Amino acid sequence: MMKRFESDYLEGAHPDVLRALIETNGEQTPGYGEDSHCEAARALLRERCALPEGEVQFLVGGTQVNRTVIASILRPHQGVVAADTGHIAAHETGAIENSGHKVLTVPNTDGKIAAAQVEELCRAHYADASFEHTVQPGMVYISNPTEFGTVYTRGELEALHAVCKARHLPLFIDGARLGAALYSPVCDYTLADMAHMCEVFTIGGTKMGLLFGEAAVFSAPELAKDFRYFIKQNGGMLAKGRLLGVQFYAAFKDGLYDRIGAEEVRLALRLRDGFRARGWTFLVESPSNQQFPILPDALIERLKPEFSCSHTQSFPNGMSAVRFCTSWATTDADIDALLDAVPINA
Repeated sequence: MMKRFESDYLEGAHPDVLRALIETNGEQTPGYGEDSHCEAARALLRERCALPEGEVQFLVGGTQVNRTVIASILRPHQGVVAADTGHIAAHETGAIENSGHKVLTVPNTDGKIAAAQVEELCRAHYADASFEHTVQPGMVYISNPTEFGTVYTRGELEALHAVCKARHLPLFIDGARLGAALYSPVCDYTLADMAHMCEVFTIGGTKMGLLFGEAAVFSAPELAKDFRYFIKQNGGMLAKGRLLGVQFYAAFKDGLYDRIGAEEVRLALRLRDGFRARGWTFLVESPSNQQFPILPDALIERLKPEFSCSHTQSFPNGMSAVRFCTSWATTDADIDALLDAVPINA
């Protein structure tokens, strides 16, 4: 059987999550996220994030939650600042633009953007004599981990947040793979710490062992005014909303989310170290569950029948960077099999 590494949502749900869904399957509950399971999950996330007044709502998928959060915060003349490789800029089929808002991109460094770039973009905007004729920066979006698996440090987040506050720009952190960031060896903050270094963020479930689901968490609850209207308008209000609450409660009640994050990072770093020991280099230095070795195209083709990965970047010398992801279901045996198939780079 092929071992698949091209992404981290290729399996169903973690057995503990599936068990919780089965155990509650016969219950009758109110719809649209107004049930006791969603309320319990919201309370649990508020506690974990140290946000007693925070607003928590559940949606189904990543693009959906990104579009809904951004559309709910921005005014019609505003855009969102993001890295040119950011998910909303490069991998959401123009969903943000389709909501009527421009993505204002800045060059990335290994997937990240820096506080100085945000400040310079704002300075340049207001220095233009015709600034009212261009899209106004209205918020800032980052992914953590980034699309290249890199993880923001506390210092980087604090600097970004300081500029955002000075410029009155809400900072939005896309946490589709948040567990992989929090358990990266370079991460020097907790979930609660991060919650206080932004105005809104997501806790991803789809890529972290749930069947589906993303939590939108507003550290600044005033930004969540009428958010449920936006959820409904954007097609994100699940009639059987309790399915989201059940899953998030199962993920956070006894540390399952943390264990998944820690284990998938451990296995990804085993994969990274194994490739490196065989003489292969990497596109970026990723400390999370996405790894990007640079391999000969012929080797990639040779691996394909047994080990899937996703293409990231081609080079003119017959080499390509590819992405290998680990997930809640990846095992040490999977990593062993892959590394056994990878030759030494002579």
